[in-house]
Amino acid sequence: MVSEFRSILFLFLFMFFYSCNKEVSKYNDSQVFRYNEHSNINTLDPAFAKDLRTIWATTQIFNGLVQLNDSLEVMPDIAKKWTISNDGKIYQFHLRSDVKFHKHIVFGKDSTRNVVAKDFEYSFNRLLNPKVASPGKWVLEFVDSFVAKNDTTFIVKLKKAFPPFLSLLTMKYCSVVPKEAIDHFGKKFRANPIGTGPFKFKLWKENIKLVFRKNNEYYEFDQYGVKLPYLESIAITFLPDKQSEFLQFIQGNLDFLNSIDNSYKDDILTKKGKLQSKYTSQINMVTSPYLNTEYLGIYMDAEEKEANSLRLRKALNYGFDKEKMVLYLRNGIGTPALNGFIPKGLPSFNNMKGYTYQPQKAKELIDQYTSISGNNNPKITISTNSQYLDLCEFIQREMQKIGLEVAIDVMPPSTLRDRKANGQLSVFRGSWIADYPDAENYLFIFHSRNFSPNGPNYTHYKNDKFDSLYDKAIETIDSYKRYKLYQKMDSLLMESSPVIPLYYDEVIRFSNKKIINLGINPINHLHLKKVKKLE
Repeated sequence: MVSEFRSILFLFLFMFFYSCNKEVSKYNDSQVFRYNEHSNINTLDPAFAKDLRTIWATTQIFNGLVQLNDSLEVMPDIAKKWTISNDGKIYQFHLRSDVKFHKHIVFGKDSTRNVVAKDFEYSFNRLLNPKVASPGKWVLEFVDSFVAKNDTTFIVKLKKAFPPFLSLLTMKYCSVVPKEAIDHFGKKFRANPIGTGPFKFKLWKENIKLVFRKNNEYYEFDQYGVKLPYLESIAITFLPDKQSEFLQFIQGNLDFLNSIDNSYKDDILTKKGKLQSKYTSQINMVTSPYLNTEYLGIYMDAEEKEANSLRLRKALNYGFDKEKMVLYLRNGIGTPALNGFIPKGLPSFNNMKGYTYQPQKAKELIDQYTSISGNNNPKITISTNSQYLDLCEFIQREMQKIGLEVAIDVMPPSTLRDRKANGQLSVFRGSWIADYPDAENYLFIFHSRNFSPNGPNYTHYKNDKFDSLYDKAIETIDSYKRYKLYQKMDSLLMESSPVIPLYYDEVIRFSNKKIINLGINPINHLHLKKVKKLE
């Protein structure tokens, strides 16, 4: 009976996967871009695009007023141009008149309509609607009001000047959506997305396959006047195992692989982070600075005396070799964080002399702590998830050599996030990936008004001078002056050491040699409208 059940189950799965593959293969497979998401996508509604996997998917379907290029410059999108008032508070966007929503029954049989400014008014109101409960509501925090002046003019007024505002508008949260589709689908819009992007929704077998098709009415053209996109379709699979994903890529069943994993990094990369020679004929590899700082955070309100000691926090910063850690544990991918918290890749990167590897100095700081406190056996516990266990074990070994005992508590990512937010971890492994390309995004998490659990200040760092500089910086329109203020804040932060920066990450992309124009950028967004796939 069990054997018969297994046979039936196998036949069902075979026919299911066959039918999914058949869905795509009736088109020219040579023009299908294939990649895998080992974590499942939960929604295709841009109002909920809070993680990279959802941002990648919704980027193909939706557009906003403005967009970022790979150099992180704000470029026109549906807004062909804009003006900003002298006081930095009023933004007037002038929209294109040739942008259409994807054809759908909600507009009438096999019909569509043009995007108008009222659609942005509706989309922004939806983002703020408490019944929608979008996690992206915060991007409009500085907005006082917005209105469609006419079909092609959209005006946004801020409460006060906020120079990074244009960068905020490039986030997928701010995409335009049609009211007709939301009224028709309600919460089911998550699985029935209708946008304006270069690709339109075709098929979603949740946790198995997601397919987008070319939008033949897309409004952008390349420099030679050829209509975008070039690809016929995009096929996304959901293999949960990274080793299996890697094998599928090597076998040519996937066109693109993002980042590396411990399960295969030594097979594909040399110890110095170069592509292994056996793959150079079939794979392209590109890297870029990534706006992601990996760090240890220290909860300043922790009951443990060790976490409250500036000497021990500085000893942690001096006490292990970050260059050695990146070289041997990450195959050279990333830059040792020897400066501040602001990562490489931003113009306000702080090129100050930070905490270099000085074990003797670290030992002296530990000895001073034991002498003053009377605690002859100082100990800290680093909480992490399994993905970063090797880094934490490296820190553990190095710190124990100089007199600081380190324990490691491994927990699931969801537990780590929850306990970190609720102040239940004295030392935790964390990362901060930029939501938008401005250093303000790295510094606001240390403002005292953003204490967790109601904000992202998980360390509970508090410094009145830091807060004052932050408040001044976000109203400073002159970029050069604002960047200098950012760097002062970064220096203040490192002096107090509520964080121990580990490394500034790198984006690393592997692609099939047939793929051209894939591009790469410091926020690791995936733009496929200009990608070509050679026959």
